[in-house]
Amino acid sequence: MASLGSVIPAFTLSFLIFCGAVVAKGDVLELGDADFDYLAAEHETMLVKFYAPWCGHCKKLAPDFEAAATRLKGTVPLAKVDCTVSTEICGRFGVTGYPTLKIFRNGQDSSSYDGPRSADGIVNYMKKQAGPNSVTLHSEADLESFIDHFDASVVGFFSGPDSGQLAEFLKSASAMREHFRFAHTTHMALGLEHGLDTEGVLLVRPPRLNSKFEESVLRFTDAITTNTLRRFIRDNIFGMCPHLTIENRDKLKGRDLLTAYYDLDYLRNPKGSNYWRNRVMKVGSQFASQGLSFAVANRKDFLDELEEEFGLGASDGGDVPFVTIRTRQGFKYTMREEFTRDGKSLERFLQDYFAGRLKRYIKSEPIPEKNKGPVKVVVAESFEEIVNDPEKDVLIEFYAPWCGHCKSLEPKYKELAEQLYSDPNIVIAKMDATANDVPQGFDVQGFPTIYFSRAGKKDQPLRYEGAREVKDFIKFLKREASHVPVISGVREEL
Repeated sequence: MASLGSVIPAFTLSFLIFCGAVVAKGDVLELGDADFDYLAAEHETMLVKFYAPWCGHCKKLAPDFEAAATRLKGTVPLAKVDCTVSTEICGRFGVTGYPTLKIFRNGQDSSSYDGPRSADGIVNYMKKQAGPNSVTLHSEADLESFIDHFDASVVGFFSGPDSGQLAEFLKSASAMREHFRFAHTTHMALGLEHGLDTEGVLLVRPPRLNSKFEESVLRFTDAITTNTLRRFIRDNIFGMCPHLTIENRDKLKGRDLLTAYYDLDYLRNPKGSNYWRNRVMKVGSQFASQGLSFAVANRKDFLDELEEEFGLGASDGGDVPFVTIRTRQGFKYTMREEFTRDGKSLERFLQDYFAGRLKRYIKSEPIPEKNKGPVKVVVAESFEEIVNDPEKDVLIEFYAPWCGHCKSLEPKYKELAEQLYSDPNIVIAKMDATANDVPQGFDVQGFPTIYFSRAGKKDQPLRYEGAREVKDFIKFLKREASHVPVISGVREEL
């Protein structure tokens, strides 16, 4: 029989090992195959990150995930699972890419996390996941407290707990809680102050965005279903001129959007923040029926994007808003004239935009003075001339100067170009996609990305998905080119 002295250290060691497997440094829980099921089941709501230690995207997310875990401590736990170690649990939940984020409720896989991946975004999103789908309101004080919020509020008013419309509202709240805030009450009198004297729903926009140019409260009294309520919220929640943030920008994509960027700060200077917004709304209301949406944003939040997409430096613009338009097609415009306090410069800018008089903003390197090498250098300003030449078949590589895969491809790509150099019908080209705007129709998410633009089919670029040896490219071109490739194997002298 073991002595007491040998038992205690062994027990202590096993306890420490167990704790080390469960609690990570910081506030993110570490779960694995052995303990995931029973530890996840202890939490009503939990966000789990499935990751691999070597994954670059995982490393980028890690500090924001850790910061969010600290801020959400005591509200919603955040956990992580190393899929290079815990292969069983990752396989069971269908994890095929990293990082994968999932929301669990009482240990059950509830839904994929599709919210922002910044610390603020994770915190705001997961706070909405905690607690009931819809908050029950009992008094006027409850109602005022709920709608006095940074985000919009959706509040249902019903005749009693047995109301069929209440049941549909709660079902809708369950389906949309990830995106919107819901509350309900069976005290119908609470709706009278807001002009609602029957069962229905109020959409209350954030109080900080109240404006004389639009209603701050909208009423919905039609029959409630998840589809009808979703459509009502979607069509009205942002209003004429929402506050564009890192967290909600994806929801505002897919529309033609004018954005005024300035020193906007609704926490420290709400009056000053609305000063320029009111001018955007006053002018924008004249063009509201022409299909352009409007927004305001904190310039500092989007400084990297403005520098990357519009060439705006940190010191550019001064105290007045910097105004851009980005269309659904990806076309970009900037207001060159300074934003005047009477709004007349913005009005002139919009008149020129709708009249088609504005020149598109294109981020482009200078067109090379000499471009006679085997691989043609393309920039945004020369893309139309070279890649969209209707008489030429063009194979174009979109690359990044820092990309290791691009550097590995470079000698093979050059050899391919040399072998085809004497063919007058085929152009082998490349473009630095970090320094030039990528045209519509070319989806570049990683590097290198290669497309084939066939003569006579310039509106149908074909993504190259094959192997990246010279023989593979030639095989592809023999199959897809408009003419049989002329392969000389020897570059002609210039």
